[in-house]
Amino acid sequence: MARVTTETRDHIAFVTLTRGDKMNGVDQAMAEALIETAHGLAEDESLRAVVLSGEGRAFCAGLDVASFAALAGGDPEEIVMPRTHGNTNMYQELVLAWRKLPVPVIAALHGVAYGAGFQLALGADVRIAHPETQFSIMEMKWGLVPDMGGMVLLPQLMRSDVLRLMTYTAEPVSAEQALGWGIVTELSDDPLAAATKLAGTIASKSPSAIRAAKRLIEVAESGAGEDAVLVAESREQADLIGKPHQMEVIAANMQKRAPKFD
Repeated sequence: MARVTTETRDHIAFVTLTRGDKMNGVDQAMAEALIETAHGLAEDESLRAVVLSGEGRAFCAGLDVASFAALAGGDPEEIVMPRTHGNTNMYQELVLAWRKLPVPVIAALHGVAYGAGFQLALGADVRIAHPETQFSIMEMKWGLVPDMGGMVLLPQLMRSDVLRLMTYTAEPVSAEQALGWGIVTELSDDPLAAATKLAGTIASKSPSAIRAAKRLIEVAESGAGEDAVLVAESREQADLIGKPHQMEVIAANMQKRAPKFD
């Protein structure tokens, strides 16, 4: 049974976790499917946005219990230490591969986003959640620490005291609290519809400018320093000015119509 499905419409990839009977718990097959899907989308030059969601009662309830038992029975050094994808192991890559996509990723969240599911949601550029969604850095419940790229992404979103509170306690927090803490971008009674609408808005913009903007934001958030960020701004702008997509935007604005991109 497929763990992840992808449907592309109007330059938007709709990626769905399809293990709804298990609240989309992440097992080995889903981890591999998430990585394979993200890597495949990264090669699609026609892609303009991604919507990531889960079927059934939840976005993702975390690591599958059976998978956890298998991990506990193996050699931790052999399981988590090998860098299988550049600077990441498999479980880090299933999260960070989404952040590394060259186009914006919007996560539509409902039910719960716990542990691995919470960290997967962090891989998105934008998170839209149902008001009843709950979030948790769940690893401490099992005597562990977040180890799926969360400590790369969380400090960009949260105050240190909030990050420490959620990590130390593993207690679930509400969507409203997550919104106040900057974990969630916005709330919606229909997060998938809201994510689809936002993806459409993004897809209507200059594709090259959107990709350049994501690259530039990544540089700015990397701690590269002021000089590097200023050079990156100039480099990206120089590569956009006067090019076909930018000229089409200008023409469309002048003619009061929607732009049309190849």
